[in-house]
Formats: sequence, structure tokens, C-alpha cells
Amino acid sequence: MPTHLADQAETRYVAGPRGERFAYRRFGRAGTRPLVMHMRLRGTIDHWDPALLDPLADRREVVVFDNRGTNFSTGAPPSTMEGLVEGSLAFMEALRLDDVDVLGWSMGGIVAQGVALTAPGLVSRLVVAGSSPGGVPGLPAPPERVARITGKDVNDDEDFLHLFFPGTARARAAGLASLRRLDRRLGQSKAVVGPEAFHGQVAAISGFGGYWDRQAELTLPVLAANGAQDVMIHAYATYAMSQRLPDAKVVLYSDAGHGFLFQHAEDFAREVNAFLDR
Repeated sequence: MPTHLADQAETRYVAGPRGERFAYRRFGRAGTRPLVMHMRLRGTIDHWDPALLDPLADRREVVVFDNRGTNFSTGAPPSTMEGLVEGSLAFMEALRLDDVDVLGWSMGGIVAQGVALTAPGLVSRLVVAGSSPGGVPGLPAPPERVARITGKDVNDDEDFLHLFFPGTARARAAGLASLRRLDRRLGQSKAVVGPEAFHGQVAAISGFGGYWDRQAELTLPVLAANGAQDVMIHAYATYAMSQRLPDAKVVLYSDAGHGFLFQHAEDFAREVNAFLDR
């Protein structure tokens, strides 16, 4: 199996302002503007596919982290979107980062928007992957099966394949390949979002009013991307963002879903790198 740089990155810890410890990894091309990655619902630093992280790290410094009270990070888990945003900002302040690019996937895409809105002087460019600003009028709801799967205590391969990849043979094969790449870290770390943090994330999402009416405030360059077959957050949310954002580029993958960034890891990394280098 190929050796990935991301799989070799050391887990580090930094003290936060409330006495907590944030777990993070920082790797790639030192001296470049850091790209701070924000994870999905129920995801950890070990749920990023190294096939995406490595080509990003070829061009820039990459930072992945667990938010407050999640997985390897200590402290009280947030139960509001504002709390998740504040946790991200506290982590970056603890690392003394004052000029960053931000990428967020799914729930992390909402948090990333919140970071850019709350600290506009901190974020140079924003990447929103498989996400939504929240409060999008007319956005189709996820199928009922999505809620059943996400509510399980433990998800298996078939659950992840349904949530993140279309049902075609090619997409399933790409999905299984991604899951096996994740196994290299997860098999050792057993990383998991515990019940308190998971319920806090669910409460944060369900109680979130949305950034739909604040899209015009995101005047920085934004890359919004998704898979056209996303069953978790309908791809219409990505298109809708383009109608309100002042400076945005939209990328849609016709044969992919919520996990498009892992299914098309190399291609999406090229898109991100080109966008951040503008």
C-alpha cells in the first residue's frame, strides 16, 4: 500500500483558553498560508482521507484538528453552531495563526463560514465542501433513510457508502478504497466522536438559524463544491450559495455525492490548490 504523508503526521496538542487541550496535526509545506480543515458531523482528524490531504500538503501547510471536547481534544463539547465556531477560533488563536485559508466539509462547511463571518480579517480564502449556509429556501430535505443511518451508534461500510457515494459500481469501488485508506489511522487510533459531543453537534445543527441572509458579507473568494448526487445536503445548496456570494466559484461532480472530495481526491485537490493560489 502507498505511504501517505498525512498518515505519518504526528498528533500534537495545544492548550486552549479554558484549560482544554486541542489535538491537531500540522504538516506540508512550511512557510505557506495554513489551510485549516473543519470536519463533518461525527468526524475526527482521522476521518480525513489522506489521498486528499497529501496533494494539498504538497503545495501548502495543512492543519487538521478536533474541536473542543471532540475525540482527542478535551473540554466541554459545543452544543451550538456559535460554540463550534468559537472552538475553532480558540484553537487557531492558541496556535497563533493570524492569516489562514479555511476548508470545511459538511457540518464543517457551516463552521468554516461562521469563522469567516466572525473573524473576516483572519481568513483569506474559504472552501465549502458538501455543505450549506443553512436556511436555504426550498432546499430539498434528506431522505428518511439518511436520518436512520446517522442516528446509529455505529456505522458500517454500507452505511458510509450510502451516505457518501452513489450506488454505481465505480462510485462504490472509490468509496471502499477511501474507507480502506481511513482504516490505516482508525485501526490504530480508534478515533471516535463520543455520545456527548455527537449529541452536541446534532443540537448545534438542529438549532442553527442559518447564514443564508449573511452570504453577502462573505466578500472573500469562496470555492463551493459538491457531488450532484448528495443525499445528505442537496447540491442545490451549493448552487444557491453562488447566487448570493459576491466572489464565488462552484464545482459540481455529476457522478458523486457527499463524499465527492474523497471519490475525486486528486481532482478536487487540484481545484482547491488552484483556487487558493489565485
